[in-house]
Amino acid sequence: MTAMAAQSLGYGVRVLDPDPHCAASAVADEVIVSPFDDPAGAETLARKSAVVTYEIEQIGQAALAAAARHAPVRPSPAVLAIVQDRLTQKNWLSQHGFPVGPYRPASSAAEVEAAAQALGGIRLKARRGGYDGRSQAMVPHPADAAAAFQSLGGEPVVCERELVLRRELSVMVARAEQGEMKVFPPAQNWHQDGILSLSVLPGALEPALVAQAQELGQAIAKSMEVCGLLAVEFFETEAHGLLVNELSPRPHNTFHATETACLTSQFEQLVRAVCGLPLGLTDMLRPTALANLLGDLWVGRDHPPRFDRALALPGVYLTLYGKQPRLGRKVGHLLAVGHTPEEALRLVREARDSL
Repeated sequence: MTAMAAQSLGYGVRVLDPDPHCAASAVADEVIVSPFDDPAGAETLARKSAVVTYEIEQIGQAALAAAARHAPVRPSPAVLAIVQDRLTQKNWLSQHGFPVGPYRPASSAAEVEAAAQALGGIRLKARRGGYDGRSQAMVPHPADAAAAFQSLGGEPVVCERELVLRRELSVMVARAEQGEMKVFPPAQNWHQDGILSLSVLPGALEPALVAQAQELGQAIAKSMEVCGLLAVEFFETEAHGLLVNELSPRPHNTFHATETACLTSQFEQLVRAVCGLPLGLTDMLRPTALANLLGDLWVGRDHPPRFDRALALPGVYLTLYGKQPRLGRKVGHLLAVGHTPEEALRLVREARDSL
Protein backbone atom coordinates (compact mmCIF):
# COMPACT_ATOMS: atom_id res chain seq x y z
CA MET A 1 0.00 0.00 0.00
CA THR A 2 2.94 2.31 0.64
CA ALA A 3 4.46 1.29 -2.68
CA MET A 4 1.21 2.09 -4.51
CA ALA A 5 1.05 5.51 -2.82
CA ALA A 6 4.67 6.21 -3.82
CA GLN A 7 4.04 5.23 -7.42
CA SER A 8 1.03 7.53 -7.61
CA LEU A 9 3.43 10.37 -6.72
CA GLY A 10 5.85 9.35 -9.47
CA TYR A 11 8.42 7.40 -7.46
CA GLY A 12 9.96 4.08 -8.35
CA VAL A 13 9.91 1.50 -5.57
CA ARG A 14 12.17 -1.39 -4.65
CA VAL A 15 11.72 -3.52 -1.57
CA LEU A 16 13.87 -5.81 0.56
CA ASP A 17 12.19 -8.92 1.91
CA PRO A 18 13.30 -12.50 2.64
CA ASP A 19 10.30 -13.75 0.64
CA PRO A 20 10.56 -13.20 -3.13
CA HIS A 21 6.76 -13.43 -3.28
CA CYS A 22 6.14 -10.92 -0.47
CA ALA A 23 3.01 -8.79 -0.59
CA ALA A 24 4.82 -5.82 -2.16
CA SER A 25 6.38 -7.94 -4.92
CA ALA A 26 3.30 -7.52 -7.11
CA VAL A 27 3.64 -3.73 -7.18
CA ALA A 28 7.38 -3.06 -6.71
CA ASP A 29 9.88 -2.37 -9.47
CA GLU A 30 12.39 -4.74 -7.85
CA VAL A 31 12.53 -7.16 -4.92
CA ILE A 32 15.88 -7.62 -3.20
CA VAL A 33 15.60 -11.02 -1.54
CA SER A 34 17.48 -10.79 1.74
CA PRO A 35 16.97 -11.36 5.47
CA PHE A 36 15.98 -8.28 7.44
CA ASP A 37 19.22 -8.45 9.42
CA ASP A 38 21.59 -8.77 6.45
CA PRO A 39 23.83 -5.70 6.02
CA ALA A 40 24.80 -6.70 2.46
CA GLY A 41 21.19 -6.80 1.32
CA ALA A 42 20.41 -3.51 3.04
CA GLU A 43 23.44 -1.92 1.41
CA THR A 44 22.28 -3.10 -2.03
CA LEU A 45 18.85 -1.61 -1.38
CA ALA A 46 20.22 1.73 -0.22
CA ARG A 47 22.76 2.07 -3.06
CA LYS A 48 19.86 1.93 -5.51
CA SER A 49 17.58 4.27 -3.55
CA ALA A 50 17.23 7.95 -2.77
CA VAL A 51 15.62 7.23 0.61
CA VAL A 52 14.90 4.11 2.66
CA THR A 53 11.96 3.53 4.99
CA TYR A 54 10.47 0.47 6.68
CA GLU A 55 7.12 -1.02 7.62
CA ILE A 56 8.21 -3.67 10.11
CA GLU A 57 10.22 -3.39 13.32
CA GLN A 58 12.15 -6.68 13.05
CA ILE A 59 15.13 -5.21 11.18
CA GLY A 60 18.71 -5.69 12.37
CA GLN A 61 20.55 -2.58 13.54
CA ALA A 62 23.62 -3.59 11.52
CA ALA A 63 21.46 -3.71 8.39
CA LEU A 64 20.02 -0.27 9.16
CA ALA A 65 23.51 1.12 9.71
CA ALA A 66 24.65 -0.34 6.38
CA ALA A 67 21.71 1.25 4.58
CA ALA A 68 22.29 4.60 6.30
CA ARG A 69 25.80 4.79 4.85
CA HIS A 70 24.32 5.14 1.36
CA ALA A 71 20.87 6.77 1.75
CA PRO A 72 18.82 8.50 4.43
CA VAL A 73 16.89 5.97 6.57
CA ARG A 74 13.63 7.51 7.78
CA PRO A 75 12.59 7.14 10.57
CA SER A 76 16.18 6.93 11.80
CA PRO A 77 17.84 3.77 13.12
CA ALA A 78 17.95 5.51 16.53
CA VAL A 79 14.14 5.66 16.58
CA LEU A 80 13.85 1.98 15.74
CA ALA A 81 16.43 1.08 18.39
CA ILE A 82 14.19 2.62 21.05
CA VAL A 83 11.08 0.85 19.78
CA GLN A 84 12.57 -2.60 19.12
CA ASP A 85 13.24 -3.32 22.81
CA ARG A 86 10.13 -3.02 24.96
CA LEU A 87 12.15 -2.21 28.07
CA THR A 88 14.13 0.50 26.27
CA GLN A 89 10.86 1.89 24.95
CA LYS A 90 9.19 1.93 28.38
CA ASN A 91 12.25 3.49 29.99
CA TRP A 92 12.50 6.16 27.28
CA LEU A 93 8.82 7.10 27.67
CA SER A 94 9.08 7.23 31.46
CA GLN A 95 12.32 9.24 31.44
CA HIS A 96 10.78 11.79 29.07
CA GLY A 97 7.71 12.26 31.26
CA PHE A 98 5.15 10.37 29.16
CA PRO A 99 2.54 8.34 31.07
CA VAL A 100 3.00 4.56 31.17
CA GLY A 101 1.53 1.85 33.37
CA PRO A 102 3.52 0.27 36.21
CA TYR A 103 6.20 -2.13 34.92
CA ARG A 104 9.39 -3.94 35.89
CA PRO A 105 12.10 -5.74 33.92
CA ALA A 106 12.85 -9.38 34.69
CA SER A 107 15.55 -11.81 33.57
CA SER A 108 14.65 -14.80 35.75
CA ALA A 109 11.64 -16.61 37.17
CA ALA A 110 12.50 -15.22 40.60
CA GLU A 111 12.41 -11.65 39.26
CA VAL A 112 9.07 -12.32 37.57
CA GLU A 113 7.72 -13.65 40.87
CA ALA A 114 8.96 -10.56 42.68
CA ALA A 115 7.31 -8.33 40.07
CA ALA A 116 4.03 -10.19 40.49
CA GLN A 117 4.21 -9.72 44.25
CA ALA A 118 4.90 -6.01 43.84
CA LEU A 119 2.50 -5.21 40.99
CA GLY A 120 -0.28 -7.75 41.41
CA GLY A 121 -1.54 -9.56 38.32
CA ILE A 122 0.95 -8.95 35.51
CA ARG A 123 1.42 -9.61 31.81
CA LEU A 124 4.85 -10.71 30.60
CA LYS A 125 6.02 -9.40 27.25
CA ALA A 126 9.21 -10.49 25.52
CA ARG A 127 11.58 -7.54 25.24
CA ARG A 128 12.17 -8.19 21.55
CA GLY A 129 9.96 -9.52 18.76
CA GLY A 130 6.36 -10.58 19.05
CA TYR A 131 3.25 -8.70 18.03
CA ASP A 132 -0.49 -9.37 17.70
CA GLY A 133 -0.49 -10.86 21.20
CA ARG A 134 2.43 -13.20 20.54
CA SER A 135 5.35 -13.56 22.99
CA GLN A 136 3.12 -12.65 25.92
CA ALA A 137 2.00 -14.57 29.00
CA MET A 138 -0.30 -13.86 31.92
CA VAL A 139 0.81 -14.19 35.54
CA PRO A 140 -2.35 -13.84 37.65
CA HIS A 141 -0.53 -15.02 40.82
CA PRO A 142 3.15 -15.11 41.87
CA ALA A 143 2.97 -18.92 41.89
CA ASP A 144 2.44 -18.82 38.10
CA ALA A 145 5.67 -16.88 37.48
CA ALA A 146 8.05 -19.72 36.65
CA ALA A 147 5.75 -21.43 34.16
CA ALA A 148 4.93 -18.14 32.40
CA PHE A 149 8.59 -17.16 32.21
CA GLN A 150 9.58 -20.52 30.73
CA SER A 151 6.71 -20.34 28.22
CA LEU A 152 8.48 -17.32 26.69
CA GLY A 153 11.75 -19.21 26.41
CA GLY A 154 13.36 -17.94 29.60
CA GLU A 155 14.47 -14.75 27.82
CA PRO A 156 14.40 -11.24 29.37
CA VAL A 157 10.88 -9.81 29.66
CA VAL A 158 8.98 -6.73 30.73
CA CYS A 159 6.41 -7.30 33.48
CA GLU A 160 3.44 -4.95 33.09
CA ARG A 161 0.64 -4.60 35.60
CA GLU A 162 -2.58 -5.94 34.08
CA LEU A 163 -4.75 -2.84 33.86
CA VAL A 164 -8.52 -2.41 33.95
CA LEU A 165 -9.17 -0.74 30.60
CA ARG A 166 -11.98 1.62 29.75
CA ARG A 167 -11.02 1.97 26.07
CA GLU A 168 -8.15 1.45 23.66
CA LEU A 169 -7.25 4.13 21.14
CA SER A 170 -4.38 5.14 18.89
CA VAL A 171 -2.99 8.27 17.27
CA MET A 172 -0.97 8.56 14.08
CA VAL A 173 1.53 11.43 13.76
CA ALA A 174 3.42 12.34 10.61
CA ARG A 175 6.56 14.42 11.01
CA ALA A 176 8.81 15.83 8.30
CA GLU A 177 12.57 16.25 8.56
CA GLN A 178 12.31 19.99 9.27
CA GLY A 179 9.73 19.46 12.03
CA GLU A 180 6.39 19.97 10.26
CA MET A 181 3.77 17.71 11.86
CA LYS A 182 0.27 16.52 11.03
CA VAL A 183 -1.81 14.31 13.32
CA PHE A 184 -4.75 12.14 12.36
CA PRO A 185 -7.89 11.94 14.50
CA PRO A 186 -7.61 9.15 17.10
CA ALA A 187 -8.95 5.72 16.22
CA GLN A 188 -10.85 3.61 18.75
CA ASN A 189 -9.84 -0.05 18.75
CA TRP A 190 -11.04 -3.46 19.91
CA HIS A 191 -8.74 -6.50 20.22
CA GLN A 192 -9.46 -10.20 20.41
CA ASP A 193 -6.76 -12.61 21.64
CA GLY A 194 -4.23 -9.79 21.34
CA ILE A 195 -5.01 -9.15 17.65
CA LEU A 196 -6.79 -6.05 16.42
CA SER A 197 -10.33 -7.08 15.50
CA LEU A 198 -12.18 -3.81 14.89
CA SER A 199 -11.23 -0.16 14.64
CA VAL A 200 -13.17 2.99 13.84
CA LEU A 201 -11.96 6.39 12.69
CA PRO A 202 -12.75 8.74 14.27
CA GLY A 203 -13.30 7.09 17.62
CA ALA A 204 -16.36 8.09 19.60
CA LEU A 205 -14.20 9.96 22.11
CA GLU A 206 -14.64 13.07 24.21
CA PRO A 207 -12.98 16.21 22.77
CA ALA A 208 -10.68 16.56 25.80
CA LEU A 209 -9.44 12.97 25.38
CA VAL A 210 -8.89 13.54 21.65
CA ALA A 211 -6.85 16.66 22.34
CA GLN A 212 -4.78 14.94 25.04
CA ALA A 213 -4.00 11.93 22.83
CA GLN A 214 -3.03 14.09 19.87
CA GLU A 215 -0.85 16.35 22.03
CA LEU A 216 0.94 13.37 23.58
CA GLY A 217 1.48 11.76 20.17
CA GLN A 218 2.99 14.92 18.71
CA ALA A 219 5.18 15.48 21.77
CA ILE A 220 6.57 11.92 21.52
CA ALA A 221 7.24 12.27 17.78
CA LYS A 222 9.02 15.59 18.36
CA SER A 223 11.10 14.25 21.26
CA MET A 224 12.17 11.24 19.19
CA GLU A 225 12.87 13.46 16.15
CA VAL A 226 10.86 11.09 13.98
CA CYS A 227 10.94 11.66 10.23
CA GLY A 228 8.07 9.60 8.89
CA LEU A 229 5.16 8.11 10.82
CA LEU A 230 4.69 7.30 14.49
CA ALA A 231 1.65 5.40 15.73
CA VAL A 232 1.01 5.69 19.47
CA GLU A 233 -1.25 3.09 21.06
CA PHE A 234 -3.00 4.22 24.25
CA PHE A 235 -4.88 2.57 27.10
CA GLU A 236 -7.56 4.66 28.76
CA THR A 237 -7.92 3.47 32.35
CA GLU A 238 -10.24 4.47 35.17
CA ALA A 239 -7.39 4.60 37.69
CA HIS A 240 -4.59 6.25 35.70
CA GLY A 241 -6.28 8.02 32.79
CA LEU A 242 -4.48 7.89 29.43
CA LEU A 243 -1.37 5.68 29.29
CA VAL A 244 0.99 4.94 26.40
CA ASN A 245 1.00 1.23 25.57
CA GLU A 246 3.29 0.89 22.54
CA LEU A 247 4.93 2.88 19.75
CA SER A 248 5.19 1.90 16.07
CA PRO A 249 7.27 4.07 13.69
CA ARG A 250 5.49 2.83 10.54
CA PRO A 251 2.08 2.48 8.89
CA HIS A 252 -0.31 0.97 11.43
CA ASN A 253 -3.27 -1.38 11.17
CA THR A 254 -5.53 1.03 13.06
CA PHE A 255 -5.02 3.69 10.37
CA HIS A 256 -5.68 1.63 7.26
CA ALA A 257 -9.09 3.34 7.43
CA THR A 258 -7.44 6.62 6.40
CA GLU A 259 -7.70 5.40 2.79
CA THR A 260 -11.41 6.27 2.80
CA ALA A 261 -11.76 8.32 5.99
CA CYS A 262 -9.24 11.14 5.44
CA LEU A 263 -8.03 13.53 2.76
CA THR A 264 -4.58 11.92 2.92
CA SER A 265 -3.98 8.24 3.66
CA GLN A 266 -1.29 7.17 6.10
CA PHE A 267 0.57 5.57 3.19
CA GLU A 268 0.75 8.75 1.13
CA GLN A 269 1.63 10.69 4.26
CA LEU A 270 4.61 8.38 4.89
CA VAL A 271 5.87 8.90 1.34
CA ARG A 272 5.47 12.66 1.65
CA ALA A 273 7.30 12.74 4.98
CA VAL A 274 10.33 10.63 4.04
CA CYS A 275 10.68 12.15 0.55
CA GLY A 276 10.68 15.75 1.75
CA LEU A 277 7.27 16.73 0.34
CA PRO A 278 4.79 18.93 2.22
CA LEU A 279 2.56 16.83 4.46
CA GLY A 280 -1.05 16.30 3.40
CA LEU A 281 -4.18 17.38 5.24
CA THR A 282 -5.58 14.88 7.74
CA ASP A 283 -9.15 16.22 7.77
CA MET A 284 -11.93 13.64 8.04
CA LEU A 285 -14.06 12.93 4.98
CA ARG A 286 -16.39 10.31 6.47
CA PRO A 287 -16.33 7.88 9.39
CA THR A 288 -14.79 4.54 8.45
CA ALA A 289 -14.58 1.28 10.38
CA LEU A 290 -12.11 -1.56 9.80
CA ALA A 291 -12.46 -5.29 10.39
CA ASN A 292 -9.33 -7.42 10.12
CA LEU A 293 -9.45 -10.62 8.09
CA LEU A 294 -7.37 -13.49 9.46
CA GLY A 295 -6.18 -16.60 7.70
CA ASP A 296 -8.68 -18.53 9.83
CA LEU A 297 -11.32 -17.63 7.22
CA TRP A 298 -9.51 -19.86 4.70
CA VAL A 299 -7.70 -22.55 6.70
CA GLY A 300 -9.60 -25.82 7.03
CA ARG A 301 -12.60 -24.62 5.02
CA ASP A 302 -13.87 -26.14 1.79
CA HIS A 303 -14.65 -22.78 0.15
CA PRO A 304 -13.12 -19.28 0.23
CA PRO A 305 -14.82 -16.42 2.10
CA ARG A 306 -17.94 -15.05 0.42
CA PHE A 307 -16.58 -11.63 -0.44
CA ASP A 308 -19.42 -11.11 -2.90
CA ARG A 309 -21.83 -10.96 0.05
CA ALA A 310 -19.72 -8.36 1.86
CA LEU A 311 -19.23 -6.21 -1.24
CA ALA A 312 -22.96 -6.27 -1.96
CA LEU A 313 -23.41 -4.05 1.11
CA PRO A 314 -23.23 -0.35 0.14
CA GLY A 315 -20.14 1.42 1.46
CA VAL A 316 -18.02 -1.71 2.01
CA TYR A 317 -14.50 -2.06 0.56
CA LEU A 318 -12.10 -5.02 0.53
CA THR A 319 -8.29 -5.12 0.58
CA LEU A 320 -6.35 -8.40 0.41
CA TYR A 321 -2.61 -8.31 0.95
CA GLY A 322 -1.51 -11.23 -1.19
CA LYS A 323 -0.28 -13.19 1.83
CA GLN A 324 -0.56 -16.96 2.27
CA PRO A 325 -3.38 -17.56 4.78
CA ARG A 326 -2.33 -19.01 8.14
CA LEU A 327 -4.19 -19.24 11.43
CA GLY A 328 -3.95 -15.91 13.26
CA ARG A 329 -2.26 -14.13 10.34
CA LYS A 330 -3.72 -10.86 9.09
CA VAL A 331 -4.21 -11.28 5.35
CA GLY A 332 -6.60 -8.44 4.56
CA HIS A 333 -9.27 -6.10 5.86
CA LEU A 334 -12.73 -4.77 5.22
CA LEU A 335 -13.57 -1.07 5.41
CA ALA A 336 -17.07 0.31 5.79
CA VAL A 337 -18.08 3.96 5.59
CA GLY A 338 -21.07 5.46 7.36
CA HIS A 339 -22.61 8.76 8.36
CA THR A 340 -21.50 8.14 11.97
CA PRO A 341 -18.80 5.98 13.57
CA GLU A 342 -21.53 3.79 15.03
CA GLU A 343 -23.08 3.20 11.60
CA ALA A 344 -19.69 2.36 10.10
CA LEU A 345 -19.00 -0.16 12.87
CA ARG A 346 -22.40 -1.81 12.44
CA LEU A 347 -21.85 -2.12 8.69
CA VAL A 348 -18.32 -3.56 8.91
CA ARG A 349 -19.51 -6.15 11.45
CA GLU A 350 -22.35 -7.12 9.13
CA ALA A 351 -19.91 -7.40 6.22
CA ARG A 352 -17.51 -9.62 8.16
CA ASP A 353 -20.33 -11.81 9.45
CA SER A 354 -21.53 -12.31 5.87
CA LEU A 355 -18.26 -13.97 4.83
